[in-house]
Amino acid sequence: MRCVATAVACVLASCASARAIVGTTEPAAEAIARHVVIVVGGRGAACTGTAIARDLVLTAAHCLQPGGQYIVIVPDRARRPQTAKVVNFERHPEFDAENAQAHRETADVALLKLAEPLPARIAPAMLGTRDFFLIGDRFVIAGYGIDFIRGAGSFGTLKSATLMAVRHPSSLQLRLADPVNKGETAGLGACSGDSGGPVFEDAGNRLLLVAVVSWATAAGPGGAGCGGLTGVTPLGIARAWITETATKLGVRLPGP
Repeated sequence: MRCVATAVACVLASCASARAIVGTTEPAAEAIARHVVIVVGGRGAACTGTAIARDLVLTAAHCLQPGGQYIVIVPDRARRPQTAKVVNFERHPEFDAENAQAHRETADVALLKLAEPLPARIAPAMLGTRDFFLIGDRFVIAGYGIDFIRGAGSFGTLKSATLMAVRHPSSLQLRLADPVNKGETAGLGACSGDSGGPVFEDAGNRLLLVAVVSWATAAGPGGAGCGGLTGVTPLGIARAWITETATKLGVRLPGP
């Protein structure tokens, strides 16, 4: 746990500001923040996650390595981090790391079981039932955007952005972009450390979790960086696996 402890120490010290969701500067509203956590591992690994039960966090499978050790961090309203130990985690059995690296479709979904319930300010997000996505549909993404550079860690302010579906290659992948720029020029989008973060459908009186953030690109030729497309993995194909794995991990998901 030495690498993880070092990462936590950097968070506690509130190191240099990190890159997060680009194109916006406002912190995410509490209605979003109450569901979102930070996932930290050894060797500088850091992602975003969403609580779906008091002791269960959903994130992206590419954020976790077999045999790795992880913790979950919950910054309070004063940005003081509280930690929760991860005792077990499961990646979707159909996850393919090479496809994820190449931004190709794969079941980029994972669950982390915690040793104890999350702090009271964190509330489990409700899983949505949406199985289809139309071009033009809008969704809210959120992420802490953590960077670990040359051994120095940092965590950012949780930010959110409303993006629009611009491409739907398959049931395993959806591509979102700034509704104004549509990914053609730099705009709103996910960035470093936002992987594993939630993609919410705004159902009016509540937010429904329908996908997780998997990758991001820059606008224009090259596609490296942030501010262009945000690739997300819809939960429809993984919903049964999430329920079955939660049971396997000894967790009962909250009902509607």
